[in-house]
Amino acid sequence: MLAMEVARDVDLTGRIAVVTGGSSGLGLETVRALASSGASVHVPALDPVAARTALSGIENVDVCALDLAEEASGKAFAHAFLDGHGRIDILVLNAGIMAQPLFRDTRGHEGHFSINFLGHYQLTMLLWPALVAAGTSRVIVMSSRAHQMSDVDFEDIDFDRRPYNKWIAYAQSKTANALFAVALDRRGQANGIRAFSVHPGMIVTPGIRHLSRAEFDAVGALEPDGSPVIDPAADKKTPGQGAATTVWCATSPLLNSLGGVYCENCDIASVETESPFGVRPYAIDPARAERLWRRTAMMTGLDIEIN
Repeated sequence: MLAMEVARDVDLTGRIAVVTGGSSGLGLETVRALASSGASVHVPALDPVAARTALSGIENVDVCALDLAEEASGKAFAHAFLDGHGRIDILVLNAGIMAQPLFRDTRGHEGHFSINFLGHYQLTMLLWPALVAAGTSRVIVMSSRAHQMSDVDFEDIDFDRRPYNKWIAYAQSKTANALFAVALDRRGQANGIRAFSVHPGMIVTPGIRHLSRAEFDAVGALEPDGSPVIDPAADKKTPGQGAATTVWCATSPLLNSLGGVYCENCDIASVETESPFGVRPYAIDPARAERLWRRTAMMTGLDIEIN
């Protein structure tokens, strides 16, 4: 199924959406689908000029600057957005990096944790008044099947002591995102805010073109000519197929009374301890979600009380 197919019978006229990383890959397909159903979509982007070029031709889209690794940038975007808009109906936390060499943000936090999770936590806290104002809203957080490679290491989140491994760093950030949805949903329910985490599938996008051919071959991701292998049954999807679950979480009435769940293939994933499919128990554990929330609230100085 494609994201556009999921959105086909959904009327989002008058709704406001924000999609980080919305100018390429999964994010672009998400924006295209939401806008096609009538939503006004705002795309905060690291490179607004490139984003506007990528999104040209799609109606009802606005592009603004945002660097998720920079605290000041997140505050500037949020304050500008709140000044101009009263609400957010759909917040899609899609932007991210994958398997990068070690780097740290200006606060010293490891890069994957900073961009994939911490920057999105901060953004959500700052935009909270707009989510509440919508009356009913949804937050979709991009996780990944890579979460199965690593829980959050609360003793050394930033790789200050343990040897750095780019795949473990990426996996930890995606577990953090799944836990974020659990804790966020708990805090949002009283205000009609529900949160979901998503595994889109194995998607070859420009954002991971830096990986070596050997790394792609290890998971059978590329054809001999270098084009992506497309086999949805084996979890290898096009961006349009991968974005379908994001759009489903953002719009499906089947989820009206649900939240805090990890989803894949336009469905709630099963909890698995060994299967390559589904979600690991530690990634949706409420106690671990609360522990991560408390740690992150201390890191950022931003918090939401549970009603």
